[in-house]
Amino acid sequence: REERPDIDRLYMTSLQLMTQQGGWPMTMFLDPKGVPFYGGTYFPKEARDGMRSFMGELTGVAQAYKEEPAVVASNVERMLETLDKIANFNAEGTLSQADLDASAKHLAERFDTTNGGLRGAPKFPQTMLLDFLWRNVLRNPDPATDFVLKTTLNSMCKGGIYDQIGGGFARYAIDLMWAVPHFEKMLYDNALIMEQLTRVWQRTKDPLYAECVTETATWVQREMIMPGGGFASSLDADSEGVEGKYYVWTEAEIDEVLGDAEAAKLFKTAYGVTKEGNWEGKIVLNRLAPQAAISPKNQELINEAKEALLEARSKRVAPGRDDKVLADWNGLMIAALAEASAAFDKVEWLDTAKAAYQFVVETMSDGDRLYHSAHGTTAAHLGNADDYANMTHAALTLYEITGETAYMEKAQAWTEVLETHFWDKNAGGYCHTPDDGETLLIRMRTVADEATPNANGMMMSQLTKLWLLTGDNAYHRKAQSLMETFAGAAKHQPFGVGAFLAGSEIYHTPVQIVIIGRREQAGTEALINEVFKASIPNRILQVIDQNATLPKGHPAYGKKQDAHKPTAYVCVGTTCSLPQVNPKNFSHALAAGPKVIVD
Repeated sequence: REERPDIDRLYMTSLQLMTQQGGWPMTMFLDPKGVPFYGGTYFPKEARDGMRSFMGELTGVAQAYKEEPAVVASNVERMLETLDKIANFNAEGTLSQADLDASAKHLAERFDTTNGGLRGAPKFPQTMLLDFLWRNVLRNPDPATDFVLKTTLNSMCKGGIYDQIGGGFARYAIDLMWAVPHFEKMLYDNALIMEQLTRVWQRTKDPLYAECVTETATWVQREMIMPGGGFASSLDADSEGVEGKYYVWTEAEIDEVLGDAEAAKLFKTAYGVTKEGNWEGKIVLNRLAPQAAISPKNQELINEAKEALLEARSKRVAPGRDDKVLADWNGLMIAALAEASAAFDKVEWLDTAKAAYQFVVETMSDGDRLYHSAHGTTAAHLGNADDYANMTHAALTLYEITGETAYMEKAQAWTEVLETHFWDKNAGGYCHTPDDGETLLIRMRTVADEATPNANGMMMSQLTKLWLLTGDNAYHRKAQSLMETFAGAAKHQPFGVGAFLAGSEIYHTPVQIVIIGRREQAGTEALINEVFKASIPNRILQVIDQNATLPKGHPAYGKKQDAHKPTAYVCVGTTCSLPQVNPKNFSHALAAGPKVIVD
């Protein structure tokens, strides 16, 4: 499923067409050409609860295949026709800012106003939707949308879905309150959540978000780095054959570890510890219960208690680690760590991100072609569109933060590979697989997100950035083509296309920030630091030498330093702010974001 997402996507789509639902494990019955004609998810060993046993399914399918070949052939024909329609689906249209506002309002109304997240259970982070909602709030402030977004983040950070001792988020919560997780930790979830928490913290400075970002980054460095610097894919939910055993506690275990009665009492009150537990007689730590403010002294005691419990937990049998390195998931974590490093001034996080980037470039590449997966130093499977899109996101993030042109050049090279080998010249948009990869029944092409952002949505953002950074209108034309290809689908079904909606926000309302000055010069660095303190997800930052020239179409083209000092301009559309040389005044111009006002 993870090493060959092209196969998974093809047959999962087929299963959903057959049964109106999907899931894993997945069982598909194919004709000799690989076309599915029957399938399902889990089949038990023995018949139960209205389900036939797996042996019963095998017998029934074998009988149908032998005795009713016309029915099987008809199923195969209909499946091929439907898959072909999906692959060539084109819902052309436009997506205006008014459409984006309407989509944000519609999405926010479907959120749980008490606990956050979409209504019902289980609760998934839905980070692509949160990203879009946050961008929309910054441009078009709406208290209701802002409330459900922050309610969601607060519940996630305080709930059992977050590892309150060791950092990192689980895949999802099984309940309405985010209290009890499915304990598996995925690299991509943690990357996307870290990125979102960082962006909201930049505006709110909420210490809860800072704590979760810091602890999650620490968890990544402690448990997820493979030899060579790449990031492992996930940690299992089970240890010793029992789900959650590594993470849960009893009150007696906590008392034994903490010893000191005062510290134990403080910790148990803060983290919802009771004798009876909150899940199958055990305790999943959380901070969901309302509580009074904690004094600095007591918080220090609680922090010490957390450290003691983490040390005790480290002596347990740990969950298994999936040690394959995936280029697309690594791209997401590289970008998240790099962005957080700049916001929180953590150079070590940037070093970790750069090391993972180098691993992908050196171990998972053949020239500018990416491989999807690596185990140790052995890479396999031609990269898919998600690999290129997410690694382009990582490269452009590193470029903005470091100013090193090699990152920009690699982003352009990967985008060229997408253009050459993935672009659908008939229907528009990027196919999931390259034209020189293994031939499957069809080349899937969609704008719908799955657990990670869709490549077509991600590339809306990256193409817009490349266009504005380079002045090359070819990138603009490609972003415009994506808009024309998928806008109709996004307008009518916004729930599954959060990445595309977020990309449409930056396409319509990019915030171009230009700092004229030499990097590593005190005045220039002070201005750069203000950029990374501000929440501007639609940001395109360029730091140029005073003798350099911006592309002619840039709104700040021809602008100079003010009084020969490092100078910044904030531009939206064709309009730029007054020259900013004072970091404090510059921060006010940045805070205005898409609503920047020019005197």
